[in-house]
Amino acid sequence: MASRPRVVAALSLADGVTAANAALGFLAAALAPLSPALASRLVLLAAVADGLDGVLAARVGATPVGEFLDSLADVASFCVAPALLVFSAAQSGWGLSAIPGEFALALAVPALFVVSGVVRLGLYTAYDTHRGRTEGVQTTLAATVLAAGYLVGMRMPTVLLAASALFAGLMVAPATYPDLRVRDALVMGVVQVGAILAPTAFFHVFPRLLLACALAYLVFAPWLYPSAGEGKRT
Repeated sequence: MASRPRVVAALSLADGVTAANAALGFLAAALAPLSPALASRLVLLAAVADGLDGVLAARVGATPVGEFLDSLADVASFCVAPALLVFSAAQSGWGLSAIPGEFALALAVPALFVVSGVVRLGLYTAYDTHRGRTEGVQTTLAATVLAAGYLVGMRMPTVLLAASALFAGLMVAPATYPDLRVRDALVMGVVQVGAILAPTAFFHVFPRLLLACALAYLVFAPWLYPSAGEGKRT
């Protein structure tokens, strides 16, 4: 009997969701110059997929290829897409065609964000996948703060670029962050879905709540959040 193609035989349902995460990252990057708000919502949807693949891997099984696919998809969704979101917002806010210095800054900071994110994901895949914790701010968290911030009105180029530069440093900083527990990831997923489907409802309550939770985790998790005791893909 003929064997199945490797691309089918080697992948699980969780890996399929991871691949969808990568596609959402591409869509967010492509749409960032046209509609930064829609791109922000797609980044948040990619974050939902990023959490869902971990839940599926834990419930129905993971594959050896999953942890590598996860980091590759995250490059698209949480490095390139938010970087283009920030660049597009700066270009729109500053009218950069006539101001070479600001144009260079708007290019350099997002580029640095991508570089730090790629380095951080490489280190995570090599050392942290099965530890239940990781060093440096997660790319998903950085992208979520930028996307949710844009949806609540944080659209000044200087603010977005400053936040991107800060995250570029934090993603490779030595602070240890525990992985989210499955229960907390599901709760955050519900808030993210609200921010995606109804970002302006009730005075932007969902993206505001998402931003507040993300910032609380960013500031307090290294000291106060209990370790999940399990890796994302286990």
